[in-house]
Amino acid sequence: MRDKKIKNAEEYLSLQETAELLRVSIPTLRNWDKRGTFVAYRNPANNYRVYRISQIEKFIDDMEGSRKGKRFRVKVVKIEN
Repeated sequence: MRDKKIKNAEEYLSLQETAELLRVSIPTLRNWDKRGTFVAYRNPANNYRVYRISQIEKFIDDMEGSRKGKRFRVKVVKIEN
């Protein structure tokens, strides 16, 4: 799975573009790729990491789906002097 190769360059975003879209750092994307959390494709010409647009959309949907039904609990504490 690590050796995904690109077919149509118009369907892919660069590492920088993907980082900006997801609002994460480039090192974060590299770490996710190494750990298998969000695996990049490789450009056959230069072996750079690239991400398929549909892959990014699915990743966002999965992340948003993992938050459904979860609520934050807030406890109000009154401090008296």
